[in-house]
Amino acid sequence: MTLKHLAGAALFAAISLPGTAALADWQPEKPINIIVPWSAGGSTDQVTRVVAPLLEEALGTKIVVVNQPGASGSIGTKAALDAPRDGYTWTANAIANNATYAVTGLIENTSIDDYEIYLHVANVPVVSVNADSPYADFGALLEAMKGDKVTVGTAGVNSSGGMALAAIKEEVKEGFNARMVTYDGGNPAVLAAASGEVVATTQLAVEQTEMIRAGRLRGLAVLSDQPLVVEGIPPIPPITQWLPEMPIAADYFGVFIPTGAPQEVYDTVAKVWQEKVMTSPELQAYASERGAVFAPSYGDKAREVAMPVVIAEACARVTRGEAVVDPSEIGIECKTE
Repeated sequence: MTLKHLAGAALFAAISLPGTAALADWQPEKPINIIVPWSAGGSTDQVTRVVAPLLEEALGTKIVVVNQPGASGSIGTKAALDAPRDGYTWTANAIANNATYAVTGLIENTSIDDYEIYLHVANVPVVSVNADSPYADFGALLEAMKGDKVTVGTAGVNSSGGMALAAIKEEVKEGFNARMVTYDGGNPAVLAAASGEVVATTQLAVEQTEMIRAGRLRGLAVLSDQPLVVEGIPPIPPITQWLPEMPIAADYFGVFIPTGAPQEVYDTVAKVWQEKVMTSPELQAYASERGAVFAPSYGDKAREVAMPVVIAEACARVTRGEAVVDPSEIGIECKTE
């Protein structure tokens, strides 16, 4: 799903979800931990800290955001899966990560079925360079990537930035020698590009907009089929201007509650999601200011909108030789020619 379709999909999700007035109300008896498996300041951390106060007010209990980075987000995610299934330990991430950790072998025996899903925004990666870089557009950077001197900062192979870089390499097919340098989160990767420690970054727009506004990064291309327009930043051209056949899929982010908790936990959070998150001016403002798409949904609808990017990512891992588990083992079928 491309950027131009996301707004319509979000509206459809908002108006087509079933009512929840009859759902049971869960009243938490202690604080809830949301494990963010990335470092502070990155895309997941940013939006989780926007959503947490909404949940806190609605549920009447403290929401504690816990940063637990490492191994492309798998360490914190596994901690959430290993915690008691009592409804008090959640996690946050891009759904494509949680749904495919088993494919890359980072977490065994896990799939999208291990979570109840509550999505809030969709994000797209941006290719940016240091403001003092000699590369004025993506075409010039792409040409330089044929050599071995271009380093690209990401939050790891399973991060949105890592997947974006791999997708570019796959589209170019030959003569692509850019080297990925990994960090514990999107924010450190972006800072590395802004400081000149690496040549470029492919992390998400929401992680880069402040640095671009401040003149420390230069956005060269957005992984979309249309420009990214954010207030205070010159429009960033679509990568399809240089790679016209490149497949494009925005990544959905959200909060995920491991299955196995009392049903009233999921029902209550669904009600809160519909009544508070899906109408939140704070979340809408965050999306608008940072270059994300306001696209909240939950339950079956959330799974429906998320599956295209989940399937695309799992199957791309196979194509790139990065899969240690066949996606079919976790219910994902890849089309074969």
